[in-house]
Amino acid sequence: MPKIFTVLFLIVGLCGGTALQARPQVLEADRIVAVVGSEAITLSELRARLQSVTAQLQRQGTPLPPPEVLERQMLERMIMDKAQLQAAADMGLKIDDQQLEQTIARIAANNKLTLAEFKAALQKDGISYARFREEIRDELLIARLRDREVDSRLVISDAEIDNFLAQAGAGEGREEYLVAHILLRAPESASPEQLQKLKTKAEGILKRAREGENFAELAAAYSDAPDALAGGSLGWRSLDRMPSLFAEAAARLQKQQVSGLLRSSNGFHIIKLVDKRGSQQADAGVRQTRARHILIRVNEVTSEAEARRRLEDLRQRLRHGADFAELARLHSQDGSAAKGGDLGWINPGDTVPEFERAMDALAEGEVSEVIQSPFGFHLIKVEARRIQDMSQEKQRLAARQALRERKMDEAYQDWLRQLRDRTYVEYRLEDQ
Repeated sequence: MPKIFTVLFLIVGLCGGTALQARPQVLEADRIVAVVGSEAITLSELRARLQSVTAQLQRQGTPLPPPEVLERQMLERMIMDKAQLQAAADMGLKIDDQQLEQTIARIAANNKLTLAEFKAALQKDGISYARFREEIRDELLIARLRDREVDSRLVISDAEIDNFLAQAGAGEGREEYLVAHILLRAPESASPEQLQKLKTKAEGILKRAREGENFAELAAAYSDAPDALAGGSLGWRSLDRMPSLFAEAAARLQKQQVSGLLRSSNGFHIIKLVDKRGSQQADAGVRQTRARHILIRVNEVTSEAEARRRLEDLRQRLRHGADFAELARLHSQDGSAAKGGDLGWINPGDTVPEFERAMDALAEGEVSEVIQSPFGFHLIKVEARRIQDMSQEKQRLAARQALRERKMDEAYQDWLRQLRDRTYVEYRLEDQ
């Protein structure tokens, strides 16, 4: 059967009903197991979250830790998700039904299934489509929150690029590393006693990893990183695209070797070098996109719903033959309006992530759906694409991308730690 969950988003969760049934107690499904801010997490929600990803991880062959360990890990994951969703709500961020349905349709298409076939596959795995739909909405909302609060705020200066090129260069042919990691997150104002307790726990996990226990299982059971339930994998990266702490450790490891205990401002880390290979050769040039857009900003006068409605109206006019450049001149609230929304030739990394993802998905001449970025709502039209041989410019672009990727993980972990520290959490899992 297709791997229906190897998709745009990894729904964080693990284990399933079978594991929960193994517990000796029979608990009321609506019992509250945690309070996050002003909202509760119930046992039924925890069980549903555990169940929703059971089939996925079993198909991936990830060994499952003991049920009680998974239950606690999953509850921590739900607490972090709830904290992020509350932050998104406080900022007025939303995912409307139209965007949600488009995303699910893309997930089905990526797995070579019709929407009806995709729903049937979910049902076969014992997963409610309604629940799956809302989990995807939450994943989209958390991704939008991260784009706004972390990714779009990263600044890579020309001086940093100059220093990067002087020290390491951005050329081709470097080795790539497949690294997995475990993070034990420390509170921002942790006491020496708290840090020592956390360090002792990390040393115990490190000992088990070095003795040959499955690293992915240990990550799923104990890591506080967002990718814990994917076995802690960072994917294939060259050293210059890893956080500096990881890069320095990975460079000293042999395949399948586990590092010592690493300390950062976020807590304690353990990394494992899963594999190493020669880098994939890059294209001869940089893929550039010539695009136009129409921007409607959200403010005290214009709500998100109104901004989206105005752009949907403009999109209908475009379908009936209206000129994009003329509509941009009349309606866009961006500095490019006077040029008919023309953004010129855009390099990868020049725009914020949500804009770039939507733009990259378009064919030449195609107009996007209404998309949202930290700046407001957009319609995008791709005019043309080209591969440009840029030599020095290409090196600087590669350096900017490497520095951005290196910073993103560290910035996100730091932001999550601050969010967790300021969120009220009350645990009730052990309550009878």
